[in-house]
Amino acid sequence: MLQLDPDATRNALEWRPLIEALRTMFRDGCESPVRHHHDFEVPGEADGTLLLMPAWVPGRYLGTKLATVVPGNGARGLPAVMASYLLNDARTGEMLAMIDGGELTARRTAAASALAADYLAREDARHLLVVGTGRLSRNLAAAHASVRPLSRVSVWGRDPEKAQAVADEIAEELDILAQPASDLEAAVRDADIVSCATLSETPLVQGAWLKPGSHLDLVGAFKPTMRESDDEAVSRARVFVDTREGAMKEGGDIVRALASGALEEDGIEADLFDLARGTHAVLRQSDDITLFKSVGAALEDLAGAILAFETASAKTGQSTSPRILPVM
Repeated sequence: MLQLDPDATRNALEWRPLIEALRTMFRDGCESPVRHHHDFEVPGEADGTLLLMPAWVPGRYLGTKLATVVPGNGARGLPAVMASYLLNDARTGEMLAMIDGGELTARRTAAASALAADYLAREDARHLLVVGTGRLSRNLAAAHASVRPLSRVSVWGRDPEKAQAVADEIAEELDILAQPASDLEAAVRDADIVSCATLSETPLVQGAWLKPGSHLDLVGAFKPTMRESDDEAVSRARVFVDTREGAMKEGGDIVRALASGALEEDGIEADLFDLARGTHAVLRQSDDITLFKSVGAALEDLAGAILAFETASAKTGQSTSPRILPVM
């Protein structure tokens, strides 16, 4: 059995192969039950939560992400969210790999946004604005840079020092001009792609700021009570999601726009299944504003886990289960 720590997981999930692995999985599909959600008591503090997210391709691979959310970990200097991914052979049940769940989740999330941008963002998009300074900010910049010819990245965060640090890391990793943005409105008005990954409860990006032809990528706001964009942003844009079921149930930007009437259910043009399968063609006009809302799906974890396992196995000369995700 392979065990992939964060570094090994990162090295096995290069951006272009990962994006193509997601495209293939959305195109071909897999079995993906509703995730299991269980609260557990932590004496003397808030309850923790256990999440189990299974998915499988019959006769080939079966995977389960196990994640725990423990609010009290902040006081212990530990991450609130911890995760591992278990990959099995779906024919025999044999355990194939244990993969770092945090790194897998961060990279597949950014890759899903880049996959959407590959369909929705203008081909000549060159200026990316990243809103947020958490772990995903660097991954989003790198993933978007793999599908569009970016020449500049701006980073906005509530803490200017963190924004500067993230910009410096992006500049070094991508060899690209990256700078902190002090004025969010001005940065949004100038950006070709705006990618948000925050835990904001109130809108950060105003629809009035979006320039014609821009693409808005919303990755945070994973609860119905959260929101990164206002009603005007949703109503001005052509709206796309990763999965309709997840976005309409969990994605605050979609849930609250539906509740206010700024968006109707049939106003969601397509999800990644539609785009990957070619059942919805995006005929983009140069001044169209597009919006993509991501909440994550178990099939994304499975696609990433399979790619990580097969890539790492190839490097070590180990045999694998039948390949289903060709590296392109």
